[in-house]
Amino acid sequence: MPAPLLFVVSGLTQYAGAALAVGLFAVVPAGTVAWLRVSVAAVILLAWRRPWRVRELWEPRRLAVTALFGAVLATMNVTFYIAIQYLPLGTAVAVEFIGPVAVAALTGRGWRDRAAIAVAAVGVVLLAGVSLDAGPGAVTGLVAIGVAAACWGAYIVLGRRVARSGGPGASGLAIAMAAGALVFAPFLADGSGPVLHDARLALVIVAVAVCSSLVPYVLEQVVLRRVSAATFAILLSLLPATAAVVGAVGLRQWPHGLELVGLVLVSGAIALTARGDRADG
Repeated sequence: MPAPLLFVVSGLTQYAGAALAVGLFAVVPAGTVAWLRVSVAAVILLAWRRPWRVRELWEPRRLAVTALFGAVLATMNVTFYIAIQYLPLGTAVAVEFIGPVAVAALTGRGWRDRAAIAVAAVGVVLLAGVSLDAGPGAVTGLVAIGVAAACWGAYIVLGRRVARSGGPGASGLAIAMAAGALVFAPFLADGSGPVLHDARLALVIVAVAVCSSLVPYVLEQVVLRRVSAATFAILLSLLPATAAVVGAVGLRQWPHGLELVGLVLVSGAIALTARGDRADG
């Protein structure tokens, strides 16, 4: 399956999960929702992949990189959920895209990569309809999404290493997510009480974990095995497009006319990258 199509599937599931998660914030703290999402996904992945059977995954150096990747991934999720508690989903994703932009700019090998990331960045801003209006909690949201952006950049670099040396399938990802869940457990587990006493909330958390962590991160591990970090960063510009759609349908955050221009720019950036990949091949 082509990498862009994998990203469309990943984005639709990921931000559908985010839309579900927003509805939980009135009952469970945003950070705790993110931690539960990572924890549940980790349990499912561990049961599925059983990474303890893959000996090479437990080499000290490889395990350290995997654990660091997991901590970065969990931090990215926690800060993103805190951010969307105060910012519109599309705006948060657009600001967070600074991380992939930096990765593409620093690791891109030719003019196509750099031109594509510039076009994609403009498209993402238009897609998200970024507003400078400062509402209640906007500063908290912007600080949180800034941390998430830095983590997203690190996620690309570390995730590629884990994908290429993390054993069969998503075994390395299973260890990483378990490590990330353990890092935040002392700080965020206390807020999970309502989920333990309400089966409906527990089912929603499972749905969020599957949609926002399990499906997209497994698909991204597949893509990371195939493409460079710069190409992966550019492909990520598809995610704000899907976030805008999910935000409109699920959260009634309706798009504006300029978002159509943004969609065209993002599509052009993806096409430019694809042509560059064929030329390099």
